[in-house]
Amino acid sequence: MKRKILAVLLATAVTASLAGCGSKAPATDTAATDAATDTATESAGDTATAGGDNSLTVWCWDPAFNIYSMEQAGEVYKKENPDFNLNVVETPWADIQTKLTTAATSGDLSTLPDIILMQDNAFQKNVISYPDAFTDLTSSGIDFTQFAEAKTAYSVVDGKNYGVPFDNGTVIACYRTDILEEAGYTVDDFTDITWSEYLEKGKDILAKTGKPLLSCQAGESDVIMMMLQSAGASLFDAEGNPTITDNAALKTVMDTYAELVKAGVLVEVNDWDQYVGTLNNETVAGTINGCWIMASIQTAEDQSGKWAITNMPKLEGVDGATNYSNNGGSSWAVTTNCKNTDLAYDFMSKTFAGSTELYETILPKSGALATYLPAAESDVYGEPSEFFGGEAVFSKITDFAGTTPSNNTGVYYYEARDAVAVAITEVVAGGDVDTALQTAQDTVSFAMGN
Repeated sequence: MKRKILAVLLATAVTASLAGCGSKAPATDTAATDAATDTATESAGDTATAGGDNSLTVWCWDPAFNIYSMEQAGEVYKKENPDFNLNVVETPWADIQTKLTTAATSGDLSTLPDIILMQDNAFQKNVISYPDAFTDLTSSGIDFTQFAEAKTAYSVVDGKNYGVPFDNGTVIACYRTDILEEAGYTVDDFTDITWSEYLEKGKDILAKTGKPLLSCQAGESDVIMMMLQSAGASLFDAEGNPTITDNAALKTVMDTYAELVKAGVLVEVNDWDQYVGTLNNETVAGTINGCWIMASIQTAEDQSGKWAITNMPKLEGVDGATNYSNNGGSSWAVTTNCKNTDLAYDFMSKTFAGSTELYETILPKSGALATYLPAAESDVYGEPSEFFGGEAVFSKITDFAGTTPSNNTGVYYYEARDAVAVAITEVVAGGDVDTALQTAQDTVSFAMGN
C-alpha cells in the first residue's frame, strides 16, 4: 500500500493545476472574503510582517482548507517554539495576485507579508515577472527531495526553488446519497459514466427531487478545465502556443457544459460563497471539484454520512477521454519583504516540509492530500471517513490521481482560462461556439504579444 500511494502521489503532482481548494477555486479558485483570521491574539491587519522577530504573517484563502492547514502548522511549530506567533490573514487568491502585482510594479514590496500562498499554475509566471518579490529557497535547508519532483517543478525557475509544495487537486464527484436514493439511484449509478449518462440521470433527479446535480460560479472556467484535462487535452500545445480554436475536445466540452445548463442539471451562481452554500444548504445533489472541496462540504456537520464520492463523468467521442482530472494545487512562497527569513525557513522545514504529524492532522478535516512524500506512509490515508459514508475516501482519491491525464498549462494559463470563461458565458447565452472560441484565441494571442 505504501509503495502504491507514493507512486500515485508522484502521478498526482504531474497533474496538479488550480483551487483549490483547490480549486478552486478552486481553483480559482477558492476565493472567500477579505476578513482577517488571526492565530495569535492580535489582528495581523492587511499589511506586511508584524509582531517582532518571532512572528510571521501569511496571506492565504479558504478558511476550511488553506487557512486551517496553516493554523495547524502554527500549532505544530509552537510545540518547540512556544513564543512563536503566526498571523494568518484571509486573502482571496485574486487579491493576492493583485496586491503582488501592485507591490512589484510600484517597486514598494513593503506591503507584502512574510509568506503567501501561490496557485501552482501562476507560480512560474509570477517569479519570472517579479523576481525581486520572491526569496530563493534552494539553500534554505528545506529538503525538496521529500516532495514529488513534478509537483516541486511548478515553483522552480532557472533551477532554483521558490516554493514549498502544499496540496494537490485530484477531482472527485461528490453526491448526496439520500437525494440520489429519493430518485431511485445510488452512487454506483454515477461511477464510470459518461457526461451523456450524467445529463440523463440529472434530468430525472431534477424532475423527482427538484434539485440540480451540479453548481458552479458563473463566468468561471473550472468545470470546463476539469472536463478538458480529463481527456488529456489542453489550451496550449507542447511549445506553449494557444490551441483554443480547432480544438475538438474543447468544443465538445463547451457543448456539453451548455447542455447541462440548458437542462437545469447545472446551476450557475454568482460567487464562491453562493457555490458553497448550494452544497451546505441542500440546494444541489452533488458537486464535481478538486478534492479540497471536501473541507467546505464537511462544514455542514449535520450532513455527516449523507455524502459519497466517486469519479467524474467522461467525454464521449474524444480520444483519451477518462473519468479523472485535476483542479487546483498550490505552494507556499517566502517574499523578499520577510524580515526574518531564517525563521520562515525553519518554520517551513519543520511543518509543511518536515512534519508527518501536520499532514495527519489536517487530512481528515480538510481533505488536504499531501505532496510531502513521507506523509503518504501514514495509516491515516487508509482510515474510513464517517462523513463520507464510512469509506476510505483518501485511499480512493489517491487511486483516482494515479490515472489522471497530464496537460500543458503554459505560462499564460490564467489568461487562457479567463478567455474561455468569457467564451462559455457567450455560448450559454446562445452564441456560436466557433466564434466564441476564435475570440478567446485572439485574446490570448494578444496577451502573449503574438
